[in-house]
Amino acid sequence: MAQFQLSWLNWFLAFLASFILGMGKAGVKGLGVLIVTLMAILFGGKASTGILIPLMVVADILAVFYYNRHTQWKFLLKILPTMVLGVLIGVWFGNDISEKLFKQIMAIFIILTVIMMVWMDQKKNKSIPTHWFFASSMGLLSGITSMIGNLAGSFADIYFLAVRLPKNQFIGTAAWLFLIINVFKLPFHIFVWKTVTSESLLLNLFLIPGILLGFISGVALVKLLNNEVYRKFIMVVTAMGALLILFR
Repeated sequence: MAQFQLSWLNWFLAFLASFILGMGKAGVKGLGVLIVTLMAILFGGKASTGILIPLMVVADILAVFYYNRHTQWKFLLKILPTMVLGVLIGVWFGNDISEKLFKQIMAIFIILTVIMMVWMDQKKNKSIPTHWFFASSMGLLSGITSMIGNLAGSFADIYFLAVRLPKNQFIGTAAWLFLIINVFKLPFHIFVWKTVTSESLLLNLFLIPGILLGFISGVALVKLLNNEVYRKFIMVVTAMGALLILFR
C-alpha cells in the first residue's frame, strides 16, 4: 500500500471511521458527516470517496441481511429513480462544482428542512407528504450528494422521517436503497473517477473488521431506542451533521 503511508494514529482514525460506518448502517443514523470528515482528513476529498464506497457496500450488505424483512418497497421506489439521476449528475459535474460552496448550500438546506420537521412535530401534524415533487427532490439531492461527497444520508433520512416510517422499517428501507445506489456508483469510481484502485481495495480489507464491530454495536444500541426517541435522535444528529458540514 505504497500509496497510503499511514501512522498508527491514522490507522486508528481510519478504523474508527469504519466502526462508525458499521454503526450507521445498523441504524444509528446521522453519522455520515463524521465518517466523511475523518476519511477526507486522512486521504483527501476525492480519494476518500473511493476508499469509502467499497466499505459502504459491505456495510449495506450486512444491513440488508439483518433488516431485509422490514423493507418498505413502495417508499424506496418513490425516491430511487431521481436518486439514480442525481448520481449521474454528480458524476458529470463532480469535478467542476466548488466543494465549499456546495456543502454550505447543502448544510443550510438540511438545517432548514430539519427545522420544518421539528415545527411539524410541534404542531402534531400527522399528515404524510405524498406529492411526487417531495420524494423526487429528496431523491435527486440524495443522489448528487451521494456521488460527490457520500453525504446522501441526510436527505434520505429526512424523506423517511417525513413519511413517518417506524424505526425498523426506516432502517430496512434505507439499507436496500443505499445498497442499490452504492453498487450503481462503484463502476463510476473505478472507470471514470479512478478512485477505487488495487491499493484502496487492499486498505479496505484491513478496515472491514471495524465495520463488523460497529454493526454489532449499532444493532445493540438501536434496540434500546423506541420509535419516538429514535425519530428525535435522527433529527438532532442530522442537524448537528449539517452544522459540521457548514463549518468544517
